[in-house]
Amino acid sequence: MLRKIKNFIHLCLAILANLWYGFPGRKIKVIGITGTDGKTTTSHLIYEILKNAGKKVSLVSTVYAKIGSQEFDTGLHTTTPSCFLIQKLLKMAVDNKDEYFVLETTSHGLDQNRTWGINYEAGLITNVTHEHLDYHCSFNSYLKTKARLLLNANVSFINKDDSSYEQLEKILKANHKKIFSYSVKNQADYHQDFNNLKQEIADYNCHNFLAAYSVCNYLGISEDSIFATLKKFQLPPGRLETVFNKKFKIIVDFAHTPNAIDALLQYVRKQTAGRLIHIFGSAGLRDASKRPLMGEASSKYSDVIILTEEDYRTEDPQKIAASIALGISKNIPYEIILNREEAIKKALAIAKEKDVIVITGKAHEQSLCRGKIEYPWNDIQAVKRLTQDL
Repeated sequence: MLRKIKNFIHLCLAILANLWYGFPGRKIKVIGITGTDGKTTTSHLIYEILKNAGKKVSLVSTVYAKIGSQEFDTGLHTTTPSCFLIQKLLKMAVDNKDEYFVLETTSHGLDQNRTWGINYEAGLITNVTHEHLDYHCSFNSYLKTKARLLLNANVSFINKDDSSYEQLEKILKANHKKIFSYSVKNQADYHQDFNNLKQEIADYNCHNFLAAYSVCNYLGISEDSIFATLKKFQLPPGRLETVFNKKFKIIVDFAHTPNAIDALLQYVRKQTAGRLIHIFGSAGLRDASKRPLMGEASSKYSDVIILTEEDYRTEDPQKIAASIALGISKNIPYEIILNREEAIKKALAIAKEKDVIVITGKAHEQSLCRGKIEYPWNDIQAVKRLTQDL
């Protein structure tokens, strides 16, 4: 009941924001991207393809907002900004005479009506896996909330290789929505082979590349133009980012769900001649049910695991780590070092030639929440500082 009241208040604020800024979400072609994993990479791909094709386009993602030539921070630990900030950014894009606006959209943002008033030209779901069940209470509720983006879109794109496909298709058909499927493995409306790209693509990123290809192809961007961008595309900050590569390698990635950790480490494991050392934690006051699953996913591919802090907020970080450890295989050695910097130092101390250290969960973020205080922290900068003399 309390959540319904809060969401009604959010709706009222969203209506006021739309009135204040003149419903800008109805004056520009908004491309909405949601899903548990891959939202940011897919959003940046679509943005880059459209921009390189000569289209005027703006972007709001987990990493930043980019309106014209201006770049903005959208807030701590936030993907979909507040309704007033969304409408302000949309108004700026409209005033800039942009044709497209790529909006990475979370289930929280949808449920809390932060995107009310936006008519999506196209909506896309990358996948739906275990996440945010503390908020949505059940996987079915979580999936239906994601589907709200597609129900507000003129056309929908869904991943036929994901377990959510059949349920999403059923929801969309019941509401007479136009659907396009995309698939790396199966027969679908969009199926593309990226083997001819010069760069190697991680297995899980093939779906993100195909998702972006599908949307942009539908929007009328030529295949040559799309592939020209895909060939030179650089992943967003903190996505499979190699920060150090001398005797051993250090990779930083935002993976913070069981599915994302599994996909990332499976790929890295194939490229690792030595040991895979994984440093990670889980956010406090968030979905606790995923923690053992994260431990299980890591222990499938890691040789050494170091559990550490990750925005533990007012939860006991020792208990969070212990919960993750419940899923770790008995034959995989692990250690709990709660201070994130000390955890990285320990990995550096034990790393040998050809080993790979993978640090997940924070990536591009600029702070760590301990208690109720945000402390300055960035995984990428920390690694660069700690390895400068190696």
